[in-house]
Amino acid sequence: MLEELKKTVFEMNNKLVSSQLVVLTWGNVSGFDPGSKLVVIKPSGVPYETMTAEDMVVVDLDGNVVEGKYRPSSDTPTHLYLYKHFPKIRGVVHTHSMYATSFAQAGRDIPPYGTTHADAFYGPVPCARALNKDEVEEAYELNTGVAIVEEFKDKDYEAIPAVLLKNHGVFTWGPNPAKALENAITLEYVAKMAVLTEQINPNAKTIDQYLLDKHYNRKHGKNAYYGQKGDKND
Repeated sequence: MLEELKKTVFEMNNKLVSSQLVVLTWGNVSGFDPGSKLVVIKPSGVPYETMTAEDMVVVDLDGNVVEGKYRPSSDTPTHLYLYKHFPKIRGVVHTHSMYATSFAQAGRDIPPYGTTHADAFYGPVPCARALNKDEVEEAYELNTGVAIVEEFKDKDYEAIPAVLLKNHGVFTWGPNPAKALENAITLEYVAKMAVLTEQINPNAKTIDQYLLDKHYNRKHGKNAYYGQKGDKND
């Protein structure tokens, strides 16, 4: 069942490690198949070095295991909530990558200081609110999804495909698992650049809106011209 998606999700989970976004088992990637309305996700707590494509777990949008010998990631309810409320996404990534998570722990958005940020994120990457005690104790992972969707009530989840969670970590998403992973890699890179920018110049200003517009729009939208015709990244 969903063998190609299992293979993709497995490969993207391994790339979390090779991209240095996770250590131990601190992260996960999922993929959504709109035809079957099923999600493939990493199993909970299984080490990356021993994991195989066959170990990926298939669940429905209510979290019921449809196929797989392991329990799905403990973060599955967050992934499922995002798929239900962000209808155009097909891949979700969760990490505790060092620099982006440092912004999350500080409760700060990642400011758009330059064109590297603007190429991927159309404005600051927001930090969602902390969960209260009742939310944590009642349904922690589900309420994590609730907080993310709440944060994007007045934001475009396609234009800013990432969020920080106060005192927690990072979620990114995209039209497929590979793009969701690419967004996670980019997010960590621009978070590190933001930290260095503020160290070099504590009074640094964010990018001008007209330059942010130029860089974002040349890679995204109907008039994009970056890359080659027909290229998924153009």
